[in-house]
Amino acid sequence: MGEDRGELALIAQIGAQVGGRNPAVRLGIGDDCAVLRVPRGHEMLVTTDFSLEGRHFRRDWHTPESAGHRCLARGLSDIAAMGAKPLAAFLSLAVPPRMERRWTTRFLAGLAALADLHGVELAGGDTAAAPAAQILADIVVVGSAARGRALRRATGSVGDSLYVTGTLGDAAVGLAALATGRRCARRGGDESARHTFPEPRLAVGQALVRRRIATACIDLSDGLSTDLGHLCRASGVGAEVEAGALPLGGGATLDQALHGGEDYELLFAAAGRTRVPPTIAGVRVTRIGRLVHGSGVKLVEANGRAMRLALGGWEHRF
Repeated sequence: MGEDRGELALIAQIGAQVGGRNPAVRLGIGDDCAVLRVPRGHEMLVTTDFSLEGRHFRRDWHTPESAGHRCLARGLSDIAAMGAKPLAAFLSLAVPPRMERRWTTRFLAGLAALADLHGVELAGGDTAAAPAAQILADIVVVGSAARGRALRRATGSVGDSLYVTGTLGDAAVGLAALATGRRCARRGGDESARHTFPEPRLAVGQALVRRRIATACIDLSDGLSTDLGHLCRASGVGAEVEAGALPLGGGATLDQALHGGEDYELLFAAAGRTRVPPTIAGVRVTRIGRLVHGSGVKLVEANGRAMRLALGGWEHRF
């Protein structure tokens, strides 16, 4: 963590609140760099994600605990998609001058609760005064996977079946509820908690690698239509999705399931001959289609009519 004047109290607070020990972290907060130990025969994986107020969360919609949880969940979901185990996290946090310390305390509590659940140590980061009135947070998560075994987007093949974990559209339903003035759901609350406190599918991703089930994988952060498009482009294939097979969340529409985003479920491909169980690590798994020759994604309706699916999920605009 940086040590500019005025930041020392915040740094001390972060170190005290988000502790925990992971044997992979030989040296954490307190020095110029962290020192990590990667298990023998493993490779290191690194991912980073911004959480920007007004774009990824709103103080008038999301509780501080939800914002902190979601900040870390974004990085953990990337690690899950690679079938890896998280080791440590690094948080860079910029808050406006005169920001209430209570908000930061609650943000860190939400982040720490998820970190503790998965044995992730906060091993460093940085702090700064935000240049404007918005909060800026960046999370870096480091994980490890057996050498050459990490799941990728680019390794799907024509004929592979497509599967998703859990249900789709729940996060979009939760976001819509917040937009109508509904209070932010608590962790473990109703269906809208899938938006406010998403659960990264780490155990599922690791099981996919351990049991050699998946040929390719991606997490559903931007929406099924967009993320499946990413997987198809990386693998050089097309895809057909059966509309009637999609596991809709409670109250979710087909459009929300296809384009809503932030479900943080896993979308994976498996060879046609592979037996994929109905649940993996206690999470429901549903076959939704297959990879085919060509490019792009087609949605197949119950009557067999296929139409090209526009990518309608989240897209970063600059």
